[in-house]
Amino acid sequence: MDEKSATRDRILQAAMARIKHYGYGKTTMAEIAADCDMSPGNIYRFFEAKIDIAEAMARKHYAAQQAELSAIARKKDLPPDVRLRDIFFKRMRDSYALFEENAKILEVAEVIDRERPLFANEQLAAERVFLSALLEEGAEAGMFAHGDFNFLAEMLQSATVKFAIPQFVCHLTLPKLERELNGVLDLLLRGLYARTPASVGPRAASEKVGV
Repeated sequence: MDEKSATRDRILQAAMARIKHYGYGKTTMAEIAADCDMSPGNIYRFFEAKIDIAEAMARKHYAAQQAELSAIARKKDLPPDVRLRDIFFKRMRDSYALFEENAKILEVAEVIDRERPLFANEQLAAERVFLSALLEEGAEAGMFAHGDFNFLAEMLQSATVKFAIPQFVCHLTLPKLERELNGVLDLLLRGLYARTPASVGPRAASEKVGV
């Protein structure tokens, strides 16, 4: 890590520590600079505004999260549907724990959602890379039906958006969220599984031919 990168990382660590304690709104650039033993003017050489620090913090967090979730997607010793469940459960549990232990960090998520609306889309696009690859792998193995895997990954994200940052949209306990996510994934997987002749009952078969 070069000196500039090391300084940026030090600023982010100082900002995170201060925001965890005081919140985003009550944290100033001057205070972050002081925590880094820097002049207020010097910090602007690295970040133009406080929102840029917030975004950099979020990018660092999501880069680590995406790496962990992608690693789950590549676990060949587990069936694709199990990996899919593990991905969404880990994403929810980690996010829930982060904001339960550091409630003031939720302010960062709120301000980024408001001031940098394209940020979330960028993270979702990155997540769809390994989700669509996992869906395609499941289809090649005969577990999932074939289709537009990027579209299917996008629909999985849409159906589970409530669980990405749970405290952002509700105030349920973790056990209740886990129950809901499990039920949602049950429904989604039923739609993803490949159909076999044996899985089509008499009524379904008649409906297929318009009887």
